[in-house]
Amino acid sequence: AGHGSHGFLTQDGRPPGEIAADGKAQLLRYPRVTWLDGLARDACVAPDGRLAFRVGDVGFSAARLILATGVRDELPPVPGLAERWGRSVFHCPYCHGYELDGGDIGIVAASPLAQHHALMLPDWGRTTLFLDGRFTPNDEELAALARRGTRVEAVPIARIDGEADVVLADGRVLAMAGLFTQPRTRLASPLAEQLGCALEDGPMGPFIKVGPVQDTSVANVFACGDAARGAGNVALAVGDGVMAGLGAHRASMLAG
Repeated sequence: AGHGSHGFLTQDGRPPGEIAADGKAQLLRYPRVTWLDGLARDACVAPDGRLAFRVGDVGFSAARLILATGVRDELPPVPGLAERWGRSVFHCPYCHGYELDGGDIGIVAASPLAQHHALMLPDWGRTTLFLDGRFTPNDEELAALARRGTRVEAVPIARIDGEADVVLADGRVLAMAGLFTQPRTRLASPLAEQLGCALEDGPMGPFIKVGPVQDTSVANVFACGDAARGAGNVALAVGDGVMAGLGAHRASMLAG
């Protein structure tokens, strides 16, 4: 999520759509690249070991396959939160904390993982942790938050208004420069599970288990990006893509 990419050298602040469009244009300069728009589905390992799938009504068969399918975010059910996702509600302090320019920062708790945000974000602004009934910090955790200067608000959230205004159930309105939350994630495509790739459980949700060159548990299937990380960002996803390409090429050489 985010209207501008941060933490990606040479691309700071650029809209993700522009980065993706540039990437597509650069790929299509290579004469052996074919770009196909469509939803890949019905993947399986064929009896001969090749990797079969369909896009629309067209069947494909590959010797090696790289999955870069991404994840879907599932946000806490706070009215007004989803509408601001990527605009004034974020998940990564390293990607968007600095850009809030030292303003008031709110954390909408989805789980105890919110405490991690609450300990990080005071470096970028005055921070309030809105528990919203998701969990109750113990005395040791409250002391750690106090040492970082994080305010803890236990009154439930009624809704989010304006740019990032938190309206509480008791009627108070706390204006924030931006909000952070901890979405649960799920794989955006069933292809990995259809192929039989092993998954791991991360702090935010399941992801594809990979080895040193992004190799999955299924021979000749590689995975990269958010679908193959417990948490990540654009720069890490790009690096994973490089390793997946190396892994696929290495597998091709060994098969030859």
